[in-house]
Amino acid sequence: MFTKYRKVDAVLLGTILILLLIGIIMTYSSSAVKGYLYYEDPYHYFKAELIWVALGLAAMTVALVIDLKLLCQWTKPILLFALVLLVLVKIPGIGKTVNGAQRWIGLGPLSIQPSEVIKLAMVLMMARFLSANSNNIRYFFRGVVPSLGLLGVVCALIMLQPDLGTTLVMAATVFFMLLAVGANLWHMAGLGLAGLGMVAAAIIAAPYRMRRIFAFLDPWADPSGKGYQTIQSLLALGPGGLFGLGLGQSRQKFLYLPENHTDFIFAMIGEELGFIGATLVVLLFFLFIWRGFRTAMKAPNSFLSLLAVGLTSLIGIQAMINMGVVTGVLPVTGITLPFLSYGGTSLLFTMAGAGLLLNVTAADHYEGV
Repeated sequence: MFTKYRKVDAVLLGTILILLLIGIIMTYSSSAVKGYLYYEDPYHYFKAELIWVALGLAAMTVALVIDLKLLCQWTKPILLFALVLLVLVKIPGIGKTVNGAQRWIGLGPLSIQPSEVIKLAMVLMMARFLSANSNNIRYFFRGVVPSLGLLGVVCALIMLQPDLGTTLVMAATVFFMLLAVGANLWHMAGLGLAGLGMVAAAIIAAPYRMRRIFAFLDPWADPSGKGYQTIQSLLALGPGGLFGLGLGQSRQKFLYLPENHTDFIFAMIGEELGFIGATLVVLLFFLFIWRGFRTAMKAPNSFLSLLAVGLTSLIGIQAMINMGVVTGVLPVTGITLPFLSYGGTSLLFTMAGAGLLLNVTAADHYEGV
């Protein structure tokens, strides 16, 4: 059941652990005020974060040592389980609504977010399918369309929550996996344009998304409404300057910036650690992406190569979108910053994905996946 491996990529492992450590420190710094006001305990979120980090490290360890050949054989049941969770989340009494979105399933004091499960399941399934059908991938109807059919079902279920941000991350990840396996560039260009059209249609169809776009273009037009988060995020980044206000010295954490320990934790990094701290985080993610794609190029077979491409793209794209939102480059989407944002299902499955990527770096050989 356990893989034989020669050596884990120490650079990739170190990058993941450094990002995780920064996340632990910044979670406490950004959430202490909120914890004190809401729970009379400045360590409330910090203690919960440590629990999620411990669970995440356990998940990463299991993913690191699991037999990838066996995991490949279990991709269909894993995907089916994730799809069932996506359906259950919409059933009244099972699904849990937070901030107007029904994206969680309550499990006593804990909640699970099925969209995080499906992201990992889809990468596994697409890696297996594309590696087994690589000879047909240059043919649109034989190779590409079946992949798009599965992606369409998953994205439709995610959009019912609704969750456009996760849908974009999932679609972009599959796009890169198709490119990696050798899909026709003209086919991919057409799909890219079609995808942009579908995103535009999804935005136009939902008035609240249109308001987000207008707020992105001119946040000061609605400073106390849809433009509020963007403005407060920029007000956090600006005063940070080169070296930051100092660890623990944030002003925006005094309930000015919503979600400052989750979706907008990068703004807290910029405010307290300055341009240097924010740049360090960006460079760490680029280092992660480089080592991930390097792993894909060195993988012993197509399944492991595509798995590495998918996992790297999944985490890297989400990180870039999150930091783009925080800096005002992209409209607000509501997705977390991998490894750094406060715990929960997102951190747990991000760490599991990182463990699988590390597993690929350590794999000696898998000849018959």
